[in-house]
Formats: sequence, structure tokens, C-alpha cells
Amino acid sequence: MENNIVKQERVRRAASALKRYKAGKAELERRIVSNEQWWKLRHWGEIPQGEYDRGRPRPTSAWLFNSIANKHADAMDNIPEPTVLPREQSDRQCAEQLSKIIPALLEKCDYERLYSEMWWYKLKNGSCCQAVLWDPELDNGRGDIAIKNVDILNLFWEPGIKDIQQSPNLFYVRLCDNGTLEEKYPELKGRLGGRGILTDYKYDESIDNSEKSEVVDRYYKIMRDGKKQLHFSRFVGDVELYCSEDDPKYKDGFYKHGMYPFVIDSMFMVEGSPCGFGYIDIMRDAQMYIDKLSQVILEHTVCMGRKRFFIRNNSAIKEEEFADWRKPFVHVAGNLGNDDIREINISPLDSSVITTLNMKIEELKETSGNRDFSQGSTLGGVTAASAIAALQEAGSKLSRDMLKGCYRAFEKVCGLMIELIRQFYDAPRSFRITGGFSEFDNSLMSAKPIRAFGVELKGKEPIFDVVCRASKRSPFSKAAQNELAKELFRLGFFNPELSGQALACLDMMDFEGKESLKKVISENAARTAAGKAGEINDIR
Repeated sequence: MENNIVKQERVRRAASALKRYKAGKAELERRIVSNEQWWKLRHWGEIPQGEYDRGRPRPTSAWLFNSIANKHADAMDNIPEPTVLPREQSDRQCAEQLSKIIPALLEKCDYERLYSEMWWYKLKNGSCCQAVLWDPELDNGRGDIAIKNVDILNLFWEPGIKDIQQSPNLFYVRLCDNGTLEEKYPELKGRLGGRGILTDYKYDESIDNSEKSEVVDRYYKIMRDGKKQLHFSRFVGDVELYCSEDDPKYKDGFYKHGMYPFVIDSMFMVEGSPCGFGYIDIMRDAQMYIDKLSQVILEHTVCMGRKRFFIRNNSAIKEEEFADWRKPFVHVAGNLGNDDIREINISPLDSSVITTLNMKIEELKETSGNRDFSQGSTLGGVTAASAIAALQEAGSKLSRDMLKGCYRAFEKVCGLMIELIRQFYDAPRSFRITGGFSEFDNSLMSAKPIRAFGVELKGKEPIFDVVCRASKRSPFSKAAQNELAKELFRLGFFNPELSGQALACLDMMDFEGKESLKKVISENAARTAAGKAGEINDIR
């Protein structure tokens, strides 16, 4: 009985905190829902309309869509590839193994698809979130790491913080089918139904969620024995389904790394929130006026193409016959005077409207950094691959900065993966990696005992750094790299007689693969020198 009271009080406090977090996040949720409408080209519903706007054309140009699609293409050309580095020499072997195993785990999680979906979400809303969890049902019940994209509408943190790790609680809420819940948790029978936390998108389809309930996953931090621990609980309504504090298996915390298993990656930061704003927030104003000006142009064009006439009330013309352009004859009762009918003349549209429209299009391109060369255009007569690549490189500062932020978040994701491997990989597991198969467990990652003054002390756990590099490059970058190689060949960089000059020149240059090229030149020069020394000995 006492245990039930403790559980009820725990759920009551958690539900109260969740409602408070929900209220503090209302404006962000409204913006995310609105951004989705702009992305789907349904943005006329987001623009305030008056009585005068009824029946007017609603053009939807895709300048905003095109800009976001190009940003996504930049991201897909630079998918991150992790390399694990040791902090100490003794951990080098383990770091080399992790450098091969983490890419294998990412491939198993279909990370390229997750990366693509994550970037669509980030470009639309300015932030994205990934969860790095331990799923005990994977790998035939042995459990394994699961990486998932998380809709920020489903995640709740304490209002006013910039880092979710500072929040006392972190809630992840999702909808689950009532039948599935009752089958898994019989104590929920007759106690399901009702919603009040999740915000819905404006779907094009009719979606019925009446037979689903909100399941709340709560992650929270507590101090125990002077150490901060992360714990996990799950509840539906006022019923607690699980709490790791009551599970002896997790006496040291649900995840031993002590961090929330969520990584938020923001594009343009704002104060007081871990989530920023994105390109739709920047471009929506310009896109709105582009479509409004297009609306004016279309209306005017239609009016000019449709002839209208003034007709006197007592005119002798039969209006029905006159309005029917298929009839070759129009009957007139009596004499037809010049004042009986007169065409309504419409003046051509002022050029300032077209000029303003083009200015707004250019404004959208400039503010989004979506210039011609970033899309592969060759305006201005530039056709050489190396020149296009140079212009792209000079004009892609925004993309590079955007990708660096993504790589920082990816390093955190890989760091969480390493900590889950340290905690849960107790038994050896086989991995298919380049060159064959390998087995790995966490024995090399556990704390190593240290002896001091004849006493065995608790050792320090190995610490690893994660470095990210782009595993893909654009075709123009590859072309520029090939042009550089041919230019170095023409200049004699691979001539052993000029190896000293070539190495000195390379020290002042900066490009990808420079170190491997220096190694090749040095080895070529050494082989040539050794060959000459052998010839001299033969002569002697």
C-alpha cells in the first residue's frame, strides 16, 4: 500500500511538471506546425485573409522549397563518418576497434536514412533531435543500440534552459494503440483514453486517434551517494508502468553515463531555448510577398485577357447574343449608336510590380544563401570544373557552417553510443566490417585497476574522442581534386630530383590528402636515392 502511494505521488509530480513544460513550449510548437504548412505549399492558410481575398487566385511558387532542397543536397553530399581517437596510448587498440564497429552499428541502424530525415526536419524547423537508446528487444533479445529521430513536438524540457542536460526532467510522449497497451499492461484496462499533451500537425488526411493513448517516458536525474544518476519511468494517465529506481538491476542509474539520451541539433540559436529557428522562419516573409505579387500579376493578366464592355440600360443590343462569342451574328433592335456599347480598357501593369517581385526573389535567394553557383548554374560564362568548384567553395560558407554544427551533434551521438557499448556489451558480439569479421566486447573499455603503494585502487575508465569527416563529396569537388593532381604532375612534384622543393611547397599548401601525398613523394625520393647508391656500389 505504501509503495502504491509513493508511485502515485511520483506520477502526480511528474504530470504536473509535464504540463508546465508543455505550457512553456507552446510558441515553439505553433511555429513547427506552421512551418510544416509552408513546406507543403499550404501556406495560404497561414496568411491572414480578409473578405476582399475570397475567390482570388492563390499561386504557390516553390522558391522556398527549392532553397531548402538545395540545402538538403549539400548535407547529403557530406554525410559524417566517425573516427574514434584515444586519450591515452594504452587505449589505442580499443579506439581502433571502435572506429570500425561504430560505422557498422550506424549502418545497422540505417543511419543514412535517419540522417536524411533529420536534415529535412532541421531545415524546416531550425532544430532536430536524435535519441540514442538501448533496445533490449533487438538482436534476438540480447539488446542493442537503437538510434531514432525524435519529433520535437513529442519532447518536453524545463522552459528557459539552453541545454537539455540541465533540465531536472525530460519527457518523451508518444501515442500508442489502446489494444496493444492493454495486452502488454493488463492493469491499464478501463483506464485509457483522453489526450492533452501532444500537438497535432494539420494533416491532409483524416486521422483518427480516438483509440490511442499518450504514453509518457520520463527521464530524470537524482543525487544518490553524492553522485548524479539518470533514471527512467513510464506512465499512462495516473498509472506508473515502470520505474528504474525500483529495479535493483539499475541501482547505479538507468544509463551509467548519466546523460539524457537525446541530442538536439539547432541551426540558428536563440536565448532561453535549446531549439533555434530555421530557413523557413527566415524566408517565409519573402515567399509570402512573392506569392502575393504573383497574385496581383495573375489577376491583372486575367482581366486584360477577358474583354468587358459598358452597355447602356436602354441599349438596342441583345446582351445574350453579344456575350456568346460562338454566334456569328448579334441582333440589334433599332439603330446602334456609338454610346450603346463601349469596351472597358485596362492599362498594362506598372513595371514596378515586376521589379518588386524580382527584388523579393533575389532577397529570398540572398537570405538563404541559395545563389546560382550553389545550385550548379554556369551563368557568367564559367564552364571549367575547377572554376565552378572554386566559386562553389567561396559561396558555400553557410553550408559549411551548417554542417559543422551537425558534426558536433553527431560526435555527441557517437559518444552516447560508446557509453552504451561500455555499459551493455558484456558478451562478445560479432561484426561484419571491412576486411572480414570481428568480435568485440566491453572488456577493454572498463575501468582498469591501478596499484599504488601495494594497494589496488579503482582505475580510470578509458576516454575517447570522436572526430567526424565527410564521407562524400560533390562531383565538382572531385573534379577540382583531379585537376589539382594533374597540375602537380605537370609541375614536376613527382620528380624525385625535385622532391625537396615539392615537399617545401606542399608545407605551404592546404588540401585534403596532403599528408598522404607528402608520404608518397618522400618514399619515391628515398627509393630513387637508394637505387643510385646501389648503382655506385656496383661500379666500385
